[in-house]
Amino acid sequence: MVSLCHPIRIRACGNTATRRNAAAAKVLCSMQQTPPPPAQSTIKVVIVGATKEIGRTAVLAVTKARGMELAGAIDSQCIGEDAGQISGMDEPLEIPVLNDLTMVLGSIAQSRATGVVVDFSEPSAVYDNVKQAAAFGLSSVVYVPKIELDTVTELSAFCEKASMGCLVAPTLSIGSVLLQQAAIQASFHYSNVEIVESRPNPSDLPSQDAIQIANNISDLGQIYNREDMDSSSPARGQLLGEDGVRVHSMVLPGLVSSTSINFSGPGEIYALRHDVANVQCLMPGLILAIRKVVRLKNLIYGLEKFL
Repeated sequence: MVSLCHPIRIRACGNTATRRNAAAAKVLCSMQQTPPPPAQSTIKVVIVGATKEIGRTAVLAVTKARGMELAGAIDSQCIGEDAGQISGMDEPLEIPVLNDLTMVLGSIAQSRATGVVVDFSEPSAVYDNVKQAAAFGLSSVVYVPKIELDTVTELSAFCEKASMGCLVAPTLSIGSVLLQQAAIQASFHYSNVEIVESRPNPSDLPSQDAIQIANNISDLGQIYNREDMDSSSPARGQLLGEDGVRVHSMVLPGLVSSTSINFSGPGEIYALRHDVANVQCLMPGLILAIRKVVRLKNLIYGLEKFL
């Protein structure tokens, strides 16, 4: 047997969600774009959830990004502390962590600057945060695991009516998006597929990545693993959906988070692999999303719309 392995080594960060959330991609309409802001315009960025690990990493990324400026850090923790110092910067940014989003938005609106709210909060807070941002003329980038489909649908209707841009992203990892796109292409050519993932802890398995991949390659007229599709042996892994896609999850302390998709056909194996390092892998996608979302007039679901 000839083994053809094409590993994707771009590192990305896993997250968790339900199959129901992955279906949210189907509610989305096409992107409605406005002309880009002037080249000299600086995008003012407000980070909600700024004291979380991803929030602190985003503070650093936005501060270093060309044409962006951190304008606010919102959280219920570390109130009054400098956003730069809690993020590990040598010099303070002189931007204190606040728990009043409205006050920060009002200040940006008065300056008539282009602004984006990056939301790392909780599912229950997303709708109100996006509405507040839109009320002051700011677009939103939402990366909140376990956000409900109903919330995405309501936000889509609101953003359409308000003509405000919003990205709801199941992942901000460019590598994760490329992995899933490659899996969709491969699914038309192979009738056997297994997803194998590893995580350092057992929380929320199968992962959102595995669920999203299974959704993407299902309902395409293909039935996978016909030979033992009805097998109930635990060793065969968990079925995701009704098209025969199986996932095997390994949990070993010390392992990096990794997701691989293994397709097979007569005489060959086609393997796609995606390894996780840390939340740094989400920052290129975040910066891209901030730059693009200011041109939208509606809500889109999924970072792939910007690639």
